[in-house]
Amino acid sequence: MRVRRFSLVSVLLAVAGCAGPSIAAPPPGTPVRQPGGVVVESVLPVAARRALDQTLDRYLRDRPGRAALAVYDRTTGTRYAFRERTPFMLASVAKVDILLAFLLSKRGELSDYERNLTSRMIRDSDNDCAGELYMTIGGRDGFAEVLRRLGVEHTSPGPELYWGTTLSRPSDQVKVLERLTDPEGPLPAHDRRYALKLMSSVQPSQAWGVSAAGGEVALKNGWLPADAHGGLWTVNSVGRLDVRGHELLIAVLSERSPTMETGIATVERLAQLAVDSLTRPAEIVSATEVF
Repeated sequence: MRVRRFSLVSVLLAVAGCAGPSIAAPPPGTPVRQPGGVVVESVLPVAARRALDQTLDRYLRDRPGRAALAVYDRTTGTRYAFRERTPFMLASVAKVDILLAFLLSKRGELSDYERNLTSRMIRDSDNDCAGELYMTIGGRDGFAEVLRRLGVEHTSPGPELYWGTTLSRPSDQVKVLERLTDPEGPLPAHDRRYALKLMSSVQPSQAWGVSAAGGEVALKNGWLPADAHGGLWTVNSVGRLDVRGHELLIAVLSERSPTMETGIATVERLAQLAVDSLTRPAEIVSATEVF
């Protein structure tokens, strides 16, 4: 969904706004299975990875700023990451990490007040609610401890209460989505359903980003004119997609766009190109790419 209007009020508060082991891999879109039907994780095959790298490189060649992404296709077990060595500021995407940490700290039913806080944090991107939940999980130190425990290794919380300046890589944010949604993960089923319900019902004006790739979507976006980059825009989008029979976890992070709209366009096109490559036959993707 393309956003036509933007409300920047919520940005101005607290934010001042791995691939598994390589194995013999089949063509993209084909599950790798052990006896018993268990999906085995794999990296994208070399030829397919190079083709997608080149596609994304061509698109970004004339785009301002920089961007990176990571995708995990839970249906086939395939992982892919692009240009993600240098971390990005998360802005309001950090609210997904905070939600995960808070749900892990509760281990029980949320009170009405806690449901109101978590709902407004995700659906409305409310910074005051995020700040209160951040303090509840122990602030920077508590947040960092949860991330370490979950194996989210390349994410550094911002100083003091500035959770929006948390630095992270796309693959780390995919890990957060995995821990949040995995039936074998640390959260009980009712918490997983609750998190996806919130991310599936964000305000319509905030439903841009990875949703451009199509299918059913649960997402959270972040946007921030960053002082650290001279007021240029950080624009991020993460989420779970169900596209053409594939369950995908995807994170697209970007920075230094001259406008929010430019950043959104970059994030959306990167999501579309990556998802098309992972869910459609190679000949269809190559025939339909338009820049």
